[in-house]
Amino acid sequence: MGLPIHPRVLALICCSIVVLATFALYYGKINGNNHADEQFNNLQPDSSRPVLGQAVLDQPIQPIFMDDRLDKNKVALGELLFHDPILSADNTVTCASCHNLAAGGSDNRVQSIGIKNRLGNINSPTVFNSSLNIAQFWDGRADTLEEQIDGPVHNEEELGTNWLQITAKLKNERHYTKLFNKIYSDGISENNIKDAIASFERSLLTVNSPFDKYLLGDTSAISENAIKGYDKFKEYGCIACHQGSNVGGNLYQPMGLMGNYFKERETEISSADLGRHNVTGLEEDKFVFRVPSLRLSTLTAPYFHDGSAKTLKDAVQVMIKYQLGRQAPEEDEDLIIEFLHTLVGEYKGRRLDQ
Repeated sequence: MGLPIHPRVLALICCSIVVLATFALYYGKINGNNHADEQFNNLQPDSSRPVLGQAVLDQPIQPIFMDDRLDKNKVALGELLFHDPILSADNTVTCASCHNLAAGGSDNRVQSIGIKNRLGNINSPTVFNSSLNIAQFWDGRADTLEEQIDGPVHNEEELGTNWLQITAKLKNERHYTKLFNKIYSDGISENNIKDAIASFERSLLTVNSPFDKYLLGDTSAISENAIKGYDKFKEYGCIACHQGSNVGGNLYQPMGLMGNYFKERETEISSADLGRHNVTGLEEDKFVFRVPSLRLSTLTAPYFHDGSAKTLKDAVQVMIKYQLGRQAPEEDEDLIIEFLHTLVGEYKGRRLDQ
């Protein structure tokens, strides 16, 4: 009988295996834009996506491409709904209140604020590139974007309402009645509202980042230090969990893989800290979370599910210590951060960090 493997070491091994599986996804061309989102699996391949050369496919990080298969009318309707406070119980809060597109798709708060100034219990992740995630929410409790919408709608600390109220309010608005009837044969309904908002969210892909341009052959798109930072990102092992087109979002990992993060945080354990355990009830899923995307990490402070890291440098230091079990000189941390800046892409033709 062989020696037992420590659970944290086993988790790190599994994380590395995921990298190999990610490569298999690209080689097998399982889906056209590396979407975890099942909505795209039943669609025809996206003809607008360029054929990638082997040099690009060999990289653990892949470019993001806009998907032309989305229904533009649904996207436009979903954008209206996303920014309309009519979806909240008291007409004061919108989806964009917690997912501000001008702030990297989050709200830059430790915890979000909902109706009646109620404070949530977790940090708001970015909505950009969310269709590339394996699941939605930090604990992955929603498999699809449509399912995710139910969360804030019914949460008393967010929109605090229900679908009966929402549909009744929308039916009293003539412009919404007209728009829904144009797109959907059955007009305004819970499912159609979700479909429109999810369609809009699927359009929130940040394309043409400097790093993506670099991957596609433009060697002048990023600086020498950013290239060194990418090398450090791989050398330290960050790439094991942050890879794919979303640079994360495609697997689950314990917070504190190589160290007791929660003990050393020195604050009381909350229900939100239990992570995926709240979904599965399994002991081994305590403190396990969906790995966040790093695509817009330079814009979405504070960091982690608890918002405990105020700056990106704080976050890098925590990750190197508690997820990788290593130490890094400040120079290497700065190089990694310079690389992370190159991951920021465009939305509607404008760089999100400009």
